[in-house]
Amino acid sequence: MDAVESSAKPGLQSVWLRLGRDGVLPGAVAALVLCLLVAVSYFPATMGGFIWDDLAFTGVKPVREWSGLWKIWFEPATLIHEGHYWPILYTTFWIEHKLWGGFSEVAHHSFNLVLHAAVVLMLWHLMRRLAIPGAWFAAAVFAVHPLHVESVAWVMGRKDMLASLFYLGSMLAYIRYTEDGNQKRYVGALALFILGLLCKSIVVTLPVVVLIWHWWKQGRVTGTGVARMLPFFVIGLAITITDMLVYKGKEVLDLGYSMIERVFIAAKALWFYAGKLAWPAELAVIYPHFDISTRNPLSWIAVAGAVAVLLLLWHARHRIGRGALAGVLFFVVTLLPVLGFIDYGYMQFSFVADRYQYLAGMGVIATAVGGAAAYGANRLAGGWRTAAAAVVMTAVLVALGVKTWQQSGIYRNDGVFYHHILSINPTARRAQYNLGNWYLEEKHYDEALARYHIALEQNPRYVSVPINLAVTHDRMGQPEEAIKWYRHALQVDPRNLHAMGGLSHVLVRQGRYEEGLKTFRRMVKVDASRANSYAGMGNVLNAMGRHEEALWSYQKALALASSSQQDVDPIVILNSMAAVLEKLGRAEEAVKHYRQALQLNPNQGTVLGNLALLLTRQKRYDEALQEYRRVLAIDPRFATGYVGMGVALVGLERYQEALQSFEQALALDPSLKDAQVNRDLVLNELQKRKGG
Repeated sequence: MDAVESSAKPGLQSVWLRLGRDGVLPGAVAALVLCLLVAVSYFPATMGGFIWDDLAFTGVKPVREWSGLWKIWFEPATLIHEGHYWPILYTTFWIEHKLWGGFSEVAHHSFNLVLHAAVVLMLWHLMRRLAIPGAWFAAAVFAVHPLHVESVAWVMGRKDMLASLFYLGSMLAYIRYTEDGNQKRYVGALALFILGLLCKSIVVTLPVVVLIWHWWKQGRVTGTGVARMLPFFVIGLAITITDMLVYKGKEVLDLGYSMIERVFIAAKALWFYAGKLAWPAELAVIYPHFDISTRNPLSWIAVAGAVAVLLLLWHARHRIGRGALAGVLFFVVTLLPVLGFIDYGYMQFSFVADRYQYLAGMGVIATAVGGAAAYGANRLAGGWRTAAAAVVMTAVLVALGVKTWQQSGIYRNDGVFYHHILSINPTARRAQYNLGNWYLEEKHYDEALARYHIALEQNPRYVSVPINLAVTHDRMGQPEEAIKWYRHALQVDPRNLHAMGGLSHVLVRQGRYEEGLKTFRRMVKVDASRANSYAGMGNVLNAMGRHEEALWSYQKALALASSSQQDVDPIVILNSMAAVLEKLGRAEEAVKHYRQALQLNPNQGTVLGNLALLLTRQKRYDEALQEYRRVLAIDPRFATGYVGMGVALVGLERYQEALQSFEQALALDPSLKDAQVNRDLVLNELQKRKGG
């Protein structure tokens, strides 16, 4: 009997009350139970935060900006943390950001659970349509399997579920097209395939899987079947190659593995994924690299074993049916893009990841459950055997669900997350460093230093570690230690701009202007296109009293900041330029620059305050008063603003109003000496006028 072609007979189907088989209500109940399994098993994930690479969407402007939707689709380079073209994924983040008015950890995680539930229901529907025995139980196993936690509980893992949803939808549409010949279904299948590719490139394997399905059902692949798949192959390869080119443009990789080593990686990865599906223990996010040495006999055994399984299933197809081989081929083909034959960034950390088999694992689960259901249909019919089967099935789901609940909890925050990784894989690349970053953000500086030192021992050439050691010492008020570690970073990478920038700022705060200026000039020499290097140099020159040179640096920074997207605010540069112009006695130009900054953002309180102060010095009291009122409209508790407004009112000889301003300032901050002195002067003036 074919393990995945036959419908299970009444014995095993009676287990779980024939869920989804008899009418609308049972089907609805079955679907509801699947959704409840997802909700309960993954509930801890809804309490999780943004971790790991979630910065890829929380840290980019297009997701936050209303105009960002265009950039997501047509300017992917603005997604600075992403190396792939997956616009549908980022569109979902953009929509959620607009719905919730910002990033909501609970909402983002909850939506991931909804997506996973949708994939589970789609998988169940597909398996029923394929008449796979035990379809509901297979979907339930998929729903609660802990190997899927990484895709569901990590917000960025959403791409796996989105891609799988479109993948399964495309498969269903194509199957229905082969049944009724409706061309609209074929077009729909192609459209869903394209949408899936725009979520994650793993969908490119679908055309091959469709041909496997044809072989499973018919025993052969016809020319018609291949012809129908040609548009899928062409479009899939075009989109995937484009994505690869974009990716390689951002991260040039050449890991240098030989072909035999890549075969070892692939074989061991297949056994790894199959093993974790069967026994999901010690799940990690970053697994240790395999030993792929040709001297390691396990490498050869893994290859031989993988080939043997395929050959055995091929030779047994007439006795057990083609379903088992079809399921295994689906598993292998779907994993093929991440088996190490093509270099990708994550291979630097591990050869495998739980999330990579989210879609592929469906083949193994369907084959195993379908085979067991078909085998047990006659043998478990009636009496205690049926009850025992129900108990076993329930126990399996409970065990998997409990493990999923526990695994979902590690996504609470970066601290828990990286502690878990290190508990399983102490040598995980950059995990110590990332844990140190979490401690740094939490202001646990001693713990951060300890983690950074371990990370430095593991990889002395990773320049970010000494940089963050310097940052930590700087925040601890230890500037000399910070300077030492910044210099250490520059020994590792003499052209590292982050290390230069950090070093120069510490030196300037220490009053070591010449050394700071030298470092900024070194930054400009390394990369003359960075606005912040010129802005920093301008700040140092300004502090040294070299105002003409400072002005030139600010002008250069402003030109660069205005001509490209850089992390330098032109408003800050314009404000600094205005201050320098004022020192040079060029007050009108200073006013012009302040107003230019306010055109970019009319609610910049600092710029408004500086402009108002300059106008007061020029005795343009009416204009100064107007600017002070704008400042106080932004921050009604800005005590110094009331002092400035009072001074302007004194200049206009509106003493009673000036007195009220000074008293308002003192009500907010009784220690303001300027407010006290000016209030007393105004009181004296009012007394004189009253006496006169």
